[in-house]
Amino acid sequence: MGQGEYSYTFPHRGLIAASALNRVDLELVFDSARAHLARNRTDDKKHPSLKGLTVINLFFEASTRTLASFEIAAKRLGADVVNFSAGNASLKKGESLADTANTLAAMQPDLLVVRHQSPGAADFFQRTTGISTINAGDGANEHPTQALLDLFTLSEHLGDVGGKRIAIVGDILHSRVARSNVALLSLMNADIRLCGPASLLPADADRWGASVFHSVEAAIEGCDAVMVLRLQRERMSAGLIPSAREYAAIYGLDHTRLSLANQDCIVMHPGPMNRGIEINSALADDTDISVILDQVEAGVAVRMAVLELLAGRGMQEMVP
Repeated sequence: MGQGEYSYTFPHRGLIAASALNRVDLELVFDSARAHLARNRTDDKKHPSLKGLTVINLFFEASTRTLASFEIAAKRLGADVVNFSAGNASLKKGESLADTANTLAAMQPDLLVVRHQSPGAADFFQRTTGISTINAGDGANEHPTQALLDLFTLSEHLGDVGGKRIAIVGDILHSRVARSNVALLSLMNADIRLCGPASLLPADADRWGASVFHSVEAAIEGCDAVMVLRLQRERMSAGLIPSAREYAAIYGLDHTRLSLANQDCIVMHPGPMNRGIEINSALADDTDISVILDQVEAGVAVRMAVLELLAGRGMQEMVP
């Protein structure tokens, strides 16, 4: 798609859930992201479209990739960026979440990026403050910008994702990444396969619009892409898996298992990786197959696009 006679204005006040997006939204984000991706590979990475605006990254959970990605994205767009971490938050001193939200709103930021362990937290901040908010992960619920960068990476490597067979393998139960990815892949009419032990699959997984597998070999057969998920042991109760070693033996992805997929199948992982558990190091580092670092690079460009659009300073015209 390109600019044309029909106008389409990004209609969202914030980005809380991937399921709120439509195909034209995706094209708008991806067209902008492609331009940013190209610019980010040059010596002059700055594009001061957010000059004069303030972005607050409010992270109540530890993060390296997502926090750094949002910070770099906002700074390359010329915004002033403030990072708040859970360790420094007044919530540790007994302040309520509403008081934290209202205190930050009184500082007049323009955009909030919120990561929190509780589902619905980002939506709460947006409703409480009235400030455009991006959900950077709320418990096991949603992570919409991760799904956007994953779909962007898939599209760059596979072209039209419609009809492509995509397997998501691992800890589906605790994965906000899986939920957001299923929403966007369903929108694009991909053939989605979810795979993991029964103890790590949601009880309603068969109603997600995806095929459910317990055998990784069956799940990845004929796939165009395999997305491997981390075992989120920090969210698990005891007994969900016998041991990490047994999980690796049954569900760990390596070159041998991947040989069941299509010849040009790509491998993805949202990070951080548990090497030798859900994915073999040799496969993770095989740049002919693994696009994990491409995902990281795409994350900055996609988040630049999202920040611009929510601030009303992105591309605003598209042909539907």
